[in-house]
Amino acid sequence: MKALIVDDESRVRKAIRLLVNWEEHGINEIKEADGGNKAIEMMSDYKPQIVIMDMMMDAGDGIALMTWIEKFSKTCKFIVISGHGDFEYMRNTVQCGGIDYILKPIDADIINSAVATAIKAWLAEENTRQIQFNQSIMLNQLKPVHDEKLLSGLINDTANINYTIQRLKKDLVIPNQITNAQLVILQINNADQPLLDRFGNDVDLLLYAIENICNECIGGNFNGVAFKYWGSFDQIILLLWDNKVNGAFITNKINNAIYIHFSRKFHFGTTTLVKFPTSLAKQYDEAISALDHRNLLDFASYLHDGSETRQFQNNVAYSFADVKEEWRVALLSGNQHLIQKYSISCIEKFMNNGYISPHLLHLWLDDMFSFRNSLLQEISNNQKNELLTMLEHQDTLNIPPNINDYSIKLHDWRQWVLQFNLNLSQAITSIQQNKSRSFSDIVSYIEIHYNEELTLQEIADTFLISREYISRKFKQEYAISFTEYVTSFRLNKAKSLLLNRNIKLNKIAEMVGIPDVKYFSKVFKKHEGLTPNEYRKTLSQ
Repeated sequence: MKALIVDDESRVRKAIRLLVNWEEHGINEIKEADGGNKAIEMMSDYKPQIVIMDMMMDAGDGIALMTWIEKFSKTCKFIVISGHGDFEYMRNTVQCGGIDYILKPIDADIINSAVATAIKAWLAEENTRQIQFNQSIMLNQLKPVHDEKLLSGLINDTANINYTIQRLKKDLVIPNQITNAQLVILQINNADQPLLDRFGNDVDLLLYAIENICNECIGGNFNGVAFKYWGSFDQIILLLWDNKVNGAFITNKINNAIYIHFSRKFHFGTTTLVKFPTSLAKQYDEAISALDHRNLLDFASYLHDGSETRQFQNNVAYSFADVKEEWRVALLSGNQHLIQKYSISCIEKFMNNGYISPHLLHLWLDDMFSFRNSLLQEISNNQKNELLTMLEHQDTLNIPPNINDYSIKLHDWRQWVLQFNLNLSQAITSIQQNKSRSFSDIVSYIEIHYNEELTLQEIADTFLISREYISRKFKQEYAISFTEYVTSFRLNKAKSLLLNRNIKLNKIAEMVGIPDVKYFSKVFKKHEGLTPNEYRKTLSQ
């Protein structure tokens, strides 16, 4: 702490230096002034916490110094040491907030007690000031957040909109008299990693910086206000009042400022001027729709009001259904050239229409994933989940380009679509190879277990392949059904066993998996035109 001794007599200043236990009071810096004028001159830079002064001095008296301290250095505590016991001097000392009025000659105990009291009072007030300062910082930090939540509530909490308006006006966030408002949405690309890196990957900090630029360009809350929208993680909303500023002019000004700072330009969705505040929620939906339907092939426009949709909606007849069958044929063929050709063709068809929007890309992506699932379902029920897990893992490595990017990067989309189809083709090939191996295994299984009870469902469960696939494959390979194949194999085994006359007929039936000898004879005759006994007799002739 610092102390200043003010007296026009050097011997008094020296005595005070000797009598006060400075170190004990925590005072480690002491300076002197030979009058009130000199003290005032020094205090602006020196800023002492304690002043010990005389009352009667030629170069600026004590009353003038006390008055200056009360006006310009309110935190400073002072003690008067005087040779005059005049009541008026004492009264002025008390009125100006002096700690004590000590008469000369100076008593060591009295002056040390006065200094201790002054230090205690200063520390108590300093603690209060620090608490108030910290509270002020906290309030200053919380106020923007509180204001943003209230402003967001105008859109997403319409039930309390009247209360919200009152609070915003009371806190001077918005003007008292507003009739109409224009809502504009600024949407950032939260996947822009180079930009995020400049802000320590902190999206909130990025939004805060852009919000400040927006408010500076708007020119004060009497024109409008920009705020981070709490209903989204990538939007700043501008509310512009009563045509005081032009929306197109302001958004262009904001983009120019953002470009200077970040070498980027952002897209804005806007609406017309409508009644405030009752139409804000509807305005928000319209502005989002304008952004969602903006033409990504238009690289020059940044302000969108939905006119893109109206301009192209009668001309855009293209959808994923137009390439679905082409993709299916190419993928099932496994032909890499065809897969590449048709993967790229769908992007070209989009471009030829002259219109691609985030909305269309969303629909297209949904259709692609739905197509993939249905194709896998068609090929194999039982392997679908396993293959989907594999493909979903590949999806994390092959992430679609960001739909809300500043503009569409056609090369990135071509590469992603091609990789999507190559991954799917690989999965289909894996299914087909597994099925080919599985069918061979099924035939071997039947040849080993022909003498056991065999059903189509049992085979399907054993090999994790659908019943339909097994039936279809037997028809393709042998031109007979699964049951007919099993029966034929059993009867061929029975014919071999009939060569041995020592084996009874019921035993042969059991050995080939048809334990009912009557049924065995009936089936045998149906297939061979002879009963088993008649067949055995022909062998001996």
